[in-house]
Amino acid sequence: MKWTKRTAALLAALLLLGTIARARGASKAASPSREMTSIIQMETEGERKMPSMPVLPKEAEPPAISVVTLEEEKPSLPGTAAPAQGRTAASPKESSAKDGPVFPEAEEWQLLLVNPWNEMPEDFEVTLKSLPDGHKVDERIYDALTDMLQACRDDGLNPKICSSYRTMSKQTYLYNNKIARLRNAGYSKQAAIAEAGRWVARPGTSEHQLGLALDIVSSSYQALTKKQERTAEQKWLIEHCWEYGFILRYPNDKSEITGIGYEPWHYRYVGVDVALDIRDSGLCFEEYLLAREEALAERDLNSRGNQA
Repeated sequence: MKWTKRTAALLAALLLLGTIARARGASKAASPSREMTSIIQMETEGERKMPSMPVLPKEAEPPAISVVTLEEEKPSLPGTAAPAQGRTAASPKESSAKDGPVFPEAEEWQLLLVNPWNEMPEDFEVTLKSLPDGHKVDERIYDALTDMLQACRDDGLNPKICSSYRTMSKQTYLYNNKIARLRNAGYSKQAAIAEAGRWVARPGTSEHQLGLALDIVSSSYQALTKKQERTAEQKWLIEHCWEYGFILRYPNDKSEITGIGYEPWHYRYVGVDVALDIRDSGLCFEEYLLAREEALAERDLNSRGNQA
């Protein structure tokens, strides 16, 4: 009988241990192990990184959760983003603000690019108007130019135009003269041509021939050197020219892009809105026109995609 009681006690203990073991097993089944949790998290993160899921801006609300199969997804046009799930695609007017910077409108002549790689159009014509000092400019920039010069004088300064519109023969003379002087200084023919082009544009590639550009110096210092930027007149013009539609056409550190050396005296008319836009962008004229062209092309593509 004593043995029987011991046996019963032993069996009871074994049953209790079995119950505890089964309870622990059920708990483990309900709560995955750390390894399993890690795998689940990796799979979940993998799903979040799937390219088919649209990426929303930080300020946007997350889309409503929905199950999307591959068959339900519709391919988007190149250059366009698929609308977020649970949201309707914005209209072209609504999406235009999100397509990139908005560039001001401008007339074609204001944005005409003439540089060492872009000659002036063969059929280009200009109507000139004479300034009081005898210099001539495109009549369309006359008022803006005279207003700018008068404002500069009103602040006690004395700006002076040293070059304005140039004929083809005048530009040819200046260009050849620069080459000749470089040759006399010891430059080879090819080196003289290359160096001359950095300071005097090859005939047919000068903005002066458009009547839209002019060189303005200080009456107290008329040399066309870098020291020109130190004069009070140039400091005033560099700060205020944008207000009248002019830009400093060949800024410092942009020579490789413009093809012309730094000229803190050469101003080009592009219109007030464009001039201010260029100032705010920090770009030179070539960079700005390229950015403008690319942005407008992308916006046009997005617009066609939204209309499709």
